[in-house]
Amino acid sequence: MNETLLRELVPAVIGILVRRGADFASAEDAVQEALIRALETWPDDPPRDPKGWLVTVAWRRFLDVTRGDASRRRREDLVDEQPAPGPAAATDDTLQLYFLCAHPSLTPASAVALTLRAVGGLTTRQIAAAYLVPEATMAQRISRAKRTVSGVRFDQPGDVATVLRVLYLVFNEGYSGDVDLAAEAIRLTRQLAAAIDHPEVAGLLALMLLHHARRAARTAPDGSLVPLAEQDRGLWNTRLIAEGVEILQAALARDRLGEFQAQAAIAALHADAPTAEETDWVQIVEWYDELVRLTDSPVVRLNRAVAVGEADGPRAGLAALATLDDALPRHTAVAAYLHERDGDLATAARLYAEAAHKAPNLAERDHLTRQAARLNSRRRR
Repeated sequence: MNETLLRELVPAVIGILVRRGADFASAEDAVQEALIRALETWPDDPPRDPKGWLVTVAWRRFLDVTRGDASRRRREDLVDEQPAPGPAAATDDTLQLYFLCAHPSLTPASAVALTLRAVGGLTTRQIAAAYLVPEATMAQRISRAKRTVSGVRFDQPGDVATVLRVLYLVFNEGYSGDVDLAAEAIRLTRQLAAAIDHPEVAGLLALMLLHHARRAARTAPDGSLVPLAEQDRGLWNTRLIAEGVEILQAALARDRLGEFQAQAAIAALHADAPTAEETDWVQIVEWYDELVRLTDSPVVRLNRAVAVGEADGPRAGLAALATLDDALPRHTAVAAYLHERDGDLATAARLYAEAAHKAPNLAERDHLTRQAARLNSRRRR
């Protein structure tokens, strides 16, 4: 199989899908799925018309995804932007689909990726960003998961931990990404909490509510990001905060700590502080230590470095940051912030500009660019 030919055909195939009505990002995603199929099938069964084959497979993929997205949007239309308190009033089959996609024949990572793509409505690119892997790697993982379950009966639901991971990632994409899925994730987690008496289910629900409570304050009227320390806390939803804290306290009382409970505890400490200056950073660092013990996640260690910088000073934060891979997403932005707090404005401005080029979305890129401009302006005075 001629891989050079494949690469040469990609722009033309994307152009055909766009002319047929697909947006560019969806066309790109569909063509990538078609390329994976080509790599799997062409060595044994090469098509007579490679370009026509790619167009046909990619267009079918685009239609499948479009129909799935339409179904998801219909479900989201049933959900208010601010979720109602208490147990979910009604249920549908969406949560059951999450469990079925988390099939025992799949590894947890593959089950999460497949569910996010097939049911959650996220693109391959969004899922890859959440897992810190290249988009092509994630596309192959999803393709393998599909092949694995293609010949099995979906009558064995997966485990709760996998479904929680999926719901968490869907919420994060809705909370900070391009697709508004946060309320839908909360709705499904409420259903799960009503059906299963599990402290980590409660912990995840508390975490979602506490983060969602700050949503109105996260952006300025012009759409720019507002950092936590600068948010108008009067805009925070106190009803959601109270509900989240109550759910969290009940979960922690069971003494079966998990990562979602620990994350919710950190969110609760932020919510409890009347001002940013009164935040209990020492206790937040202690909770991050628990999270590191539970997950050993590089993202957790990155967030812990910020907390250490607040609790023990920016140089302590920079020392913690120095132990991490500088290729980690948002590593450069954290370094910029800590250098600014340490008074090194030249280094901070340079790092903010560098971080802006690496930003995963336009809002974050604009925010980091403004930070660099602000410091450069101060230096010129």
